[in-house]
Amino acid sequence: MSILKSLACAALAVASSVPAQIQAQQIPFIDTHNDVLSKQIRSGADLALLQKDLQFDLVKAGESHMAGQVFSIWCGEEFGVGTAFKRANQEIDSLYALAARNPGKMLMVRTAAGVEKAMKAGKFAALIGVEGGHMIEERMDYLDSLAARGMVYMTLTWNNSTSWATSARDEVTKKDSLPQLGLTDKGRAIIARMNELGVMVDVSHVGDQTFWDALAASTKPIIASHSSVYAIDPFRRNLKDEQLKALAAKGGVVFVNFYSGFLDSTYFPRQEKFLAVHKQELDSLTKLLGDGDEAVHALGNIYPVEMNALRPPLSLLIKHIDYMVKLIGADHVGIGADFDGAESYPLQMDDVRGYSLIVAELEKLGYSRGDIEKIAYKNFIRVLKANRG
Repeated sequence: MSILKSLACAALAVASSVPAQIQAQQIPFIDTHNDVLSKQIRSGADLALLQKDLQFDLVKAGESHMAGQVFSIWCGEEFGVGTAFKRANQEIDSLYALAARNPGKMLMVRTAAGVEKAMKAGKFAALIGVEGGHMIEERMDYLDSLAARGMVYMTLTWNNSTSWATSARDEVTKKDSLPQLGLTDKGRAIIARMNELGVMVDVSHVGDQTFWDALAASTKPIIASHSSVYAIDPFRRNLKDEQLKALAAKGGVVFVNFYSGFLDSTYFPRQEKFLAVHKQELDSLTKLLGDGDEAVHALGNIYPVEMNALRPPLSLLIKHIDYMVKLIGADHVGIGADFDGAESYPLQMDDVRGYSLIVAELEKLGYSRGDIEKIAYKNFIRVLKANRG
């Protein structure tokens, strides 16, 4: 039985709720970045059940015909030596526990063969990606430990730099005060070890110099697990044309980020005006919740009409995908939505059930089914196999 046929059989229970025009063009998706585990740990939500406040759960994944997800293991820069590695393992524990509670629905995998096995069995493939090199706490044995637990990629930095790699945020905002730009010798040794372990080098979040250093250091194709196009939205986290071309030339894949701020160059100025209007309420929420990002989320829930007005159209997300494909080819583009990790996404992209709309929009642009399948899941399987087998 083919992979697509197996997925179709597994989806029969929910197919009746999907519009007929979408059913006809179902293509499985593997998304390379979702932050739901961080939220799940804080809230205690059971991801096997429908969760109205989350953009991912296994119910929505089934309705969207997702084939798999690389779950982001993330903690902020407030987690350092002595706490970051522990936090990473807590999130990994929660994912393994979810899989153990739902053996008929999902399967923990770490190789391309494992992904294909899960797909053939009609099970959801769950993988682990670590978002931030600070979680290895400067220790090579911690890198080895996370790889042994199933880490398929490590983002070299989050917004915070490490002693061995500089982030996009820091290279732009702290350039003159940084001890170095890019990778140190230790950073190159870490990449060499990642190559040995089959852990993909992820350059989302890293600074320009770290990007070029990592590309030169890695002997295997690298990825950007959740990045968009700088030429459309010139934000520091997005990739410039020369970076996209260079990454593709070495066999890598860029997985497009859905966050409004990385798609729409007008989003942050408009958001600032919205936050300024509600500054007193935002300050109170920040004190109450102890987290500025969570306060922004809460404010958006209080003023949904205003928050909704900030969202870019779906067409802008498609523009980023199409731009990359025209620049570097359909073999080097994928999906890394960053769901459950931000406060705003394009209109109609409310959760993982929106993936089918991408298929429809790409078909309108004349994309073949083969190229859409590459973007949806095949490119991820290829680059995973090139790194890990």
